Amino acid sequence: MEKLRFGLEWFLNPNHLPFLIGVEKGWFKEADLDVEMIEPVEHFDAMDEIYKGRMDMAVTEPLHLVQDRLKQKDVIGFSRFLKSDSGVMSLENKGITRPKDMLGKRLTYPSAPGPTGLSFVKALIEADGAHCNVSDVTPVNKGFYHTDALIHDEADIAFSVQQHHEVIEASERGYEPRFFSLKEWGLPAGGHLILITSREILDKRRQGIDKFLEVLKRSIEFIENKPEEAKVVYYQFTGNRKDHIEAAILDATLSYFTTDFSVPVAYFDDLQKWLNKTKLTDYSIDPQEYWTNEFVHNKGGNDNGN
Repeated sequence: MEKLRFGLEWFLNPNHLPFLIGVEKGWFKEADLDVEMIEPVEHFDAMDEIYKGRMDMAVTEPLHLVQDRLKQKDVIGFSRFLKSDSGVMSLENKGITRPKDMLGKRLTYPSAPGPTGLSFVKALIEADGAHCNVSDVTPVNKGFYHTDALIHDEADIAFSVQQHHEVIEASERGYEPRFFSLKEWGLPAGGHLILITSREILDKRRQGIDKFLEVLKRSIEFIENKPEEAKVVYYQFTGNRKDHIEAAILDATLSYFTTDFSVPVAYFDDLQKWLNKTKLTDYSIDPQEYWTNEFVHNKGGNDNGN
């Protein structure tokens, strides 16, 4: 049986349901795969973990893939499995009704005080017609717990928020969220979740990865066809008490999984051009060096990546 270890970008949550189904239904074992999910204790560099031999692949977002490759890391993405919308969230009691209101506010994101979150928020503010320096926003790091940081007044705004997760969570906790979508303000669309590995592992373990994706596709189809049974699997696996917040997030997440594992390379090219424009990187490369659609099991829905 082939061992495959993969890292989850966040704590275990409904985004990972297809993997849980593959484990609970025994479909990975049927494919002769011993799959281990690794939940991060804190925000880690997935590629460093892969280089150290602790993981074989990882869940991440396209932004991190592009940034890692432009830092000369040996990384390649090979499958998208979730399509959502990402952006910045605040709460009604913060008095932020549009992006330019974020000037002078405290911003939380997992890699703070790194430049990425600041650059996106600066671009959002300027897309709303105001001038902004990165020093006009104060970065704070409260990990992945964006909603908690806003509720506990540890931050005013949170970056890298998923519409189907934190926005739902805040609402279910009795707050009125204000969500500013990146793509609606002309910034590179976020919210997708993808799988990455190193080129070396991809070359050596193609058969195992292909079988892994076959199970992933089967699991997502199960979610589409039997959503209530899929939710039962989630609660059985996690052992979590079914409260109204988690139930609402899980319900919202079900419709965001996709069996179209492809992403047009033009999507990544647009993303790296934006990173150049904002001086987060200083050069570009052929996106086909770090993204491949060779493992796609369903070539339908070949849209623009949004």
